[in-house]
Amino acid sequence: MDTRRLKHQPAEKEGTPIQIKGVRKSSRTVLPPKRLRYSPAALLPPRRQFSKKRNIENDKDEQDDVSVAENNKEVTNDKGLSAYELERLENIRQNQAFLSAINLFQVDASEELKRSSAKLQPSQRGLARSHAEVKEVLPPRKSLRLQNKQAEVWTLPLEHNRWSVPRPDLWAKKPAGPLSMEPVNMAEASKLPPQLLRLCSDVGGAQVVSPKQMGELNLSKYCSTLGKMRISEDKVAKVVTDHIFSAAFHPSSTSLLMAAGDQKGKVGLWSLGEDWGNDGVLLFEPHSRPVGCLAFSRAHSTQLLSLSYDGSLRCMDVEKAVFDDVYNVEYGLKTFDFLSHDCLTLVVGDWYGNVAIVDRRTPGTSHESFHSLDPKVLRCVSVHPLQQQYVVVAKNREVSIYDIRSLKMNESQPVCQLNGHSLSISSCFFSPCTGNRVITSCKDNRLRVYDTSSLMSEAPLLKSISHNMNTGCVVSTLSAVWDPKQENCLIVGSVSWPRKVQVFHESGRLLQSFEDYELLHTVQSVTAFHPTRNAILGGNSSGRLHVFSD
Repeated sequence: MDTRRLKHQPAEKEGTPIQIKGVRKSSRTVLPPKRLRYSPAALLPPRRQFSKKRNIENDKDEQDDVSVAENNKEVTNDKGLSAYELERLENIRQNQAFLSAINLFQVDASEELKRSSAKLQPSQRGLARSHAEVKEVLPPRKSLRLQNKQAEVWTLPLEHNRWSVPRPDLWAKKPAGPLSMEPVNMAEASKLPPQLLRLCSDVGGAQVVSPKQMGELNLSKYCSTLGKMRISEDKVAKVVTDHIFSAAFHPSSTSLLMAAGDQKGKVGLWSLGEDWGNDGVLLFEPHSRPVGCLAFSRAHSTQLLSLSYDGSLRCMDVEKAVFDDVYNVEYGLKTFDFLSHDCLTLVVGDWYGNVAIVDRRTPGTSHESFHSLDPKVLRCVSVHPLQQQYVVVAKNREVSIYDIRSLKMNESQPVCQLNGHSLSISSCFFSPCTGNRVITSCKDNRLRVYDTSSLMSEAPLLKSISHNMNTGCVVSTLSAVWDPKQENCLIVGSVSWPRKVQVFHESGRLLQSFEDYELLHTVQSVTAFHPTRNAILGGNSSGRLHVFSD
């Protein structure tokens, strides 16, 4: 019976040489010489590959090598150059002609880099940068063990209290009472420039337009006006030393006068085109904590009201050259708005969910009434422009409209609710002409426009505008504000690149995006429209104001 082998047997007996036939190779293994059109470097001819296991030559390999050698055979001319070198020189000539055609060799890369970096430097106008203090050079520390000395033993008293150690209070509140207006960026005992009072008193030339006419301006004409507004180098200045929390325009139509409040309680005034102070900048210190809200009085143009987290609300009176006390509590004021046309009555909100009604005609610095609306914080308050008994209040995640006449000490019921917010709210404002709209800014990356023409239990949502509100912890929160001259248009900063300030219609349509690569390269977290002129401002985290105007 035949049996078959389970394992393969060698073809020949041991000691018999193995006969290897020529292996057929694919033409893909033979690489032709590469010729790059846009590279001046010469390429080496392909190298022959040898097997690491066996060093056996066969007839087929020799034939392939002969064919490659014939392909790479140099053909010389009269100049002694091969065909490959001639083609390489021709490619170099064509490449140089192409680069010359696009003027690449006309620009010095190093000089262009220097110019671009110089353009991105922040403006040096306004306040000078604060230089770092020179640190005291201490002797080098030496180990007591290496010096063969005993370690020092420190003992604490039994009744040790860390608060009993005297230390300076960095947030010491300014003394109560009037503070003189002495600019800290000028020499000691310097008086205010006399032109400042004239500038603050001059509100003439403004066109008187009724609220109804303001809301009916032609939108296409309005967009054309926005397109003519530009920024220049003299319209950027450092107004305060730290990052800006609030800013406002003076209502004067003859000149641009602006105010800004920073993180350390300073208030800066900047008049565009003036030469007093530092390029028209005057700096004051009426507070010790961040200035959360600023507003010029509409009835008294020489007065600027400023509110600070340190619990003080002051009025800068240029005629008296003082900062008067208006309202003073221990700590934690957040926002305010005028409750009357004469700007003598105010509604003030604090960090603890309370609102206070303050009358400036009453002697002292106390409130007329005090109401608790929310157990948490109040972000913003805004008064209806026509029916001033209504106030919209932004709480932690709720927006409500209250009637001032029916407020109680606790558990006051709102007249209307503005629902739909999922995260904390940064601001809410009535439209400036009729109050028929309310714009809210929320951390859920939405700007919402509500219809408040008829105050029902719940205001209908007209439009939700997508806008990135994630500014981080070093930049003030973005807030959308209305244009006082146009009923249905609003302005807000942007965190996208390139940096910009955007103007939207209430329908969500983007009307204008103010950009400038050379002068605007930071987030403008605080924005405002001029009440009478075609101008906007933006404030950043380094204390600079940027102005676009016609």
